[in-house]
Amino acid sequence: MDEIYDIAIIGAGMAGASLAAECAPDASVVVLEAEDAPGYHATGRSAAFWEQCYGGPDIVPLTLASGEYLRDGGFLDRRGALYIAREADQSKIEAFAERFAGSGARFSRIDRSALKQHIPGLHDAWRHAIWQPDCADIDVAALHAHYLAAIRRNGGVMRLRARLNGVRRRKDVWELDCENGDPVHARTLVNAAGPWADPVAQIAGAAPCGIQPLRRTVVQLRCDPAPLPRQPLALDISGGFYFKPESGRVWLSPHDETPSAPCDAAPEELAVAEAVARFEQVVDWRIGAVERSWAGLRSFTADRRPVYGFDPAVPGFFWFAGQGGFGIQTAPAAARLGSQLLLGKPRDAMTAGLDAMLYSPARFGCN
Repeated sequence: MDEIYDIAIIGAGMAGASLAAECAPDASVVVLEAEDAPGYHATGRSAAFWEQCYGGPDIVPLTLASGEYLRDGGFLDRRGALYIAREADQSKIEAFAERFAGSGARFSRIDRSALKQHIPGLHDAWRHAIWQPDCADIDVAALHAHYLAAIRRNGGVMRLRARLNGVRRRKDVWELDCENGDPVHARTLVNAAGPWADPVAQIAGAAPCGIQPLRRTVVQLRCDPAPLPRQPLALDISGGFYFKPESGRVWLSPHDETPSAPCDAAPEELAVAEAVARFEQVVDWRIGAVERSWAGLRSFTADRRPVYGFDPAVPGFFWFAGQGGFGIQTAPAAARLGSQLLLGKPRDAMTAGLDAMLYSPARFGCN
């Protein structure tokens, strides 16, 4: 038999790469990626921000626990964020404040005059806001490259164009049949396949956890006037859009969540048109051009919490999936926690405050 790795990880996006980097110093690791390059799908199409409340109160601990690592590594550039509301939606501002009270996220309420200073040209209908001073842009490419380099430095192996075709388990060893190469053998199989997580589980004989890919669209606009370079990320408190400046342009999303099969996602014309229409209801900037658009798949469980841990029914099968749109901003803490669960290591300062049971696959009764 060929070499038996301790761990084989399916998927080399941010999830798989970060987990492999955390495990590689203590275990032999191989990462199997179906595409020609790591991070082709969701990782390479992120709107790239670290926002403390994004994902809800159950995700806040992972986000906050990741903050120091991201800041110390130089991966964050502070911008600030605003959840904005019309007069009729003031109650949603109050509900937001109540929902995140005590979560550890830092925010405050601001009035119309302060809001206008942050977003010039804001239409009069927008009257209220939640201000989050710590929101920052994430250098996603640099963070992903950082983890890929750590894998190589610690002896991990990356196999590209290695789509998983079949799986067998014999004498506590997984035999993985992949495209473009010989079978891979490993004692533990990790499912970090993003939108493909449930299909990968089924190939391995595990029950799916109900992970649903949802398409999210982003468009790049050229506007007049151009946005201020340090203008905050703006998010609709009702979930209808978000936008932020990016290199003199605007990155805008209609905050769509369209169910999709796992695929190479592409933007739909209707979603692009809807994004532009909503944006025109917020600010009086003239749109010179829709310069480009793209889409990615964000994968959620029914309770919108990620899945980290060993499958309760299939020995040696570990879940690391369902990370929705917050997988990049939570990557450091999630990967550290995942490696500790995977290798039986003790918690450290980064993960001490995390409740792993919130994210356990056992909550779905997969058996």
